[in-house]
Amino acid sequence: MHEVPAAEAEARLAELLRRAERGEEIAITRDGRTVARLAPARPCDPESLGPAGRSKAVNRFIEERNTLEPLRMTVDEILAARHEGHRV
Repeated sequence: MHEVPAAEAEARLAELLRRAERGEEIAITRDGRTVARLAPARPCDPESLGPAGRSKAVNRFIEERNTLEPLRMTVDEILAARHEGHRV
């Protein structure tokens, strides 16, 4: 997987999208750690469009959420984190 810093990804988005269309996965990094992945889109499953598909998606989300450990942050830390990366 190719790694690209976030600032570079912003400047080269069109090129990175073309590469993803060709099947390549690209990791977008900030401060040396991966923060996002740009990957080819999976074809849409017609079953996922109806009520049963939505219900399945919600259940998968709940299962995934239940595997995560709770964040141990104070309100001040949460408020500070929401501005992380903003330009001043």
